[in-house]
Amino acid sequence: MQNLEPGRYYHIYNRGVNSCNIFKETTNYEHFLNLYEKYILPIADTFAWCLLSNHFHFLLRIKNEDEIGYYRNINFDKSKDFVKFQTTNDLSECKASDKVKKPNPSKHFSHLFNAYSRYFNIKYNRTGSLFERPFKRILIENESYLKYLVYYIHHNPVKHCFVEDMIEYPWSSYLSILSPKKTNLNRKQVIEWFDDLHNLEYFHEKEQDLNKIRHLI
Repeated sequence: MQNLEPGRYYHIYNRGVNSCNIFKETTNYEHFLNLYEKYILPIADTFAWCLLSNHFHFLLRIKNEDEIGYYRNINFDKSKDFVKFQTTNDLSECKASDKVKKPNPSKHFSHLFNAYSRYFNIKYNRTGSLFERPFKRILIENESYLKYLVYYIHHNPVKHCFVEDMIEYPWSSYLSILSPKKTNLNRKQVIEWFDDLHNLEYFHEKEQDLNKIRHLI
């Protein structure tokens, strides 16, 4: 599977092995999002997401290498689910004893899934893999498709009959986009893809023809 490339947009998704549930209760969703913030926000901009009981979707852009910088003083302890790194764009800041390397975004996703799997297996007294491998990633080469992917991701709970209206579903980015509250989501850019917030809501309220992005979903 090809590594994630800096500066490119991707639809990232995956599901539980054999379609098993990966989220069973509120604390599961919350823990996964906390781990996502920890492992993925340093290396990617997020534009839309949705967590469902047995799968998830993210629309994101891998940051350019100069946006992420270099790692230094890496300390990763799998047994304690602990990862610590600092990033810098100025290598003159680094000491001779520092371990300095470029980031690998694909490994950040592996850390996320491994950390969540350990948590889930311990909590529910299970063993073995939780997610299908490798995780799915589709490169988005035409940016005109982005707003349709945002709609597709937000519409997933309706598609799978969790709710009748996507605004009723708590585990997606749709409410964060509509809300003025602080968010890690790149809300401003998402709204700009639809010209303004009113058009974004109108676009989401209508049933969209997704055939043009069939290859991305």
